[in-house]
Amino acid sequence: MSERRVTYYYDPDVGAYSFGLSHPMKPQRMRITHELLTAYNMLPKMHVLRAKRATAENMARFHTDEYVQFLSKVTPENADKLTHKGTQFLVGEDNPAFEGVFEFSTISAGGSIAAARRLMSGETDIAINWAGGLHHAKKREASGFCYINDIVLAILEMLRSVPRVLYIDIDCHHGDGVEEAFYTTDRVMTCSFHKYGEYFPGTGTLYDRGRGKGRGYALNVPLKDGITDEAYKSVFQPIIDKIIEVYQPSAIVLQCGADSLSGDKLGCLNLTMQGHASCVQYVRTKNIPLLLLGGGGYTVKNVARTWTYETICALGLENEIDHNLPWHEYFEWFGPRYRLEVLASNMDDMNVHSLDKVRSDALRYLSELRPAPSVGLQDVPGESVGKHLGVGSVYEQAPLDDLDERLTQHARFVYNLQESMAEPESQSESEDEESDASATRPRSRSRRNIRSGKQRMSLLTGEYFDVPRLEECENGYYDLGCGHEPWTNGGVVRGTRRHFFHGAARWDSALQQVILERERAGVQNGIFDLSKAMAAGPRDEEPFEPPEDEMDVDV
Repeated sequence: MSERRVTYYYDPDVGAYSFGLSHPMKPQRMRITHELLTAYNMLPKMHVLRAKRATAENMARFHTDEYVQFLSKVTPENADKLTHKGTQFLVGEDNPAFEGVFEFSTISAGGSIAAARRLMSGETDIAINWAGGLHHAKKREASGFCYINDIVLAILEMLRSVPRVLYIDIDCHHGDGVEEAFYTTDRVMTCSFHKYGEYFPGTGTLYDRGRGKGRGYALNVPLKDGITDEAYKSVFQPIIDKIIEVYQPSAIVLQCGADSLSGDKLGCLNLTMQGHASCVQYVRTKNIPLLLLGGGGYTVKNVARTWTYETICALGLENEIDHNLPWHEYFEWFGPRYRLEVLASNMDDMNVHSLDKVRSDALRYLSELRPAPSVGLQDVPGESVGKHLGVGSVYEQAPLDDLDERLTQHARFVYNLQESMAEPESQSESEDEESDASATRPRSRSRRNIRSGKQRMSLLTGEYFDVPRLEECENGYYDLGCGHEPWTNGGVVRGTRRHFFHGAARWDSALQQVILERERAGVQNGIFDLSKAMAAGPRDEEPFEPPEDEMDVDV
């Protein structure tokens, strides 16, 4: 294999967190993977970096301010109160409010964002963050052991530099959080290979293909129990070839969830380590900037083996290593064989009669796509969103140049335009050819409930549970359960927009532009004007009117 510049992100603190003694998710698997790579002497062969941890501002690029602030406050002691007795944010048993949940999320998201930036800068060809790949997290709630969706944050970072990104998911579970985030756009194509059929998260049929502008750019490959290496390869490679031919991605994100391995505690597929890693090897041959992320995987020693081997595959050194494990701190865990391998079991392959149809239908859908969609890339502001909005001291910021001002106004126009285009159409299902709820498609009742947000499935138990609305408290108030003051009954309506993190910028409807706090304070071009500051008056006296682009809060 040809050489590639590989960057590996690792934070030594990641293995110190615990979801709970009985919880199947074990962050220690990243620590064991790192120890194996060290024992194989792979670290000197790549750039090893510790990423800057993600901030609340970074996370709010996808997640709501309300949810991010909740994660920063929640502890095992106050979880019952802040989650409104388990009906908000952390619904069900899958996502406990463990000690350090926010710090763990900053490590995971920070590594993926940093890896995406390094890829887009051209400093590396392959970037790896095994602490990432948490693909179930939603915009305003945790799901399936995932709290912050680092994959969406990384892809959003990539879209600042490239027109199209391909997301591939080989986790045993459907990558519903990433698909949902990009369900209506053609700038990201999502392709998920997963077990389907009364299995968490209950979504991901072959007929889920996106909506609106994103119609056809969400591809799902539903599988059944016991798929083998050869069968997986027979569907993976032709579909990826066709996607790259039609879509021509500028970058690829590959989520390498290891619960699709044989013998996983929560998985039901039958892939060996080599079969799982063959996906990494195949995508690597395409010579497209590649981001490798972790994900599921609950038999810890098999996860560590596989991610170690896939890191070695990214370096192109898989034929030069000894599969007998070298000694390291966790050597005893890998008995009795002490080898770098995950063997297949003798379980039956239930895909024999259905795989050909799944493959042919997926290829047919891809052949119907238009040529690769195009997008006009433009310069983006050189400063962060937080600085532009005036978050922090108004006297710490340098003045904006004309380009930053124009780009900000244009970005607001495009955002409002996209929101208006995303409004649901009033056409009937028979008239809407792009509707993903067509009566000709087989749909289960449980799946419709999950897609509409009325029900969730538990990854641990497989049971469905309702996500109730907030109940009215005493004196006509609603307790939001997130540390904020309750709202009165008269002020709470569906679709109400609320601003939680009060920035320093205000939208002036008369001038049709953003008025920054430093301008109100009299700072112009780095010079403080006392007369303007006095004329502006104190900030608290100005009534707050939320701008139109704040998030919705469903109550």
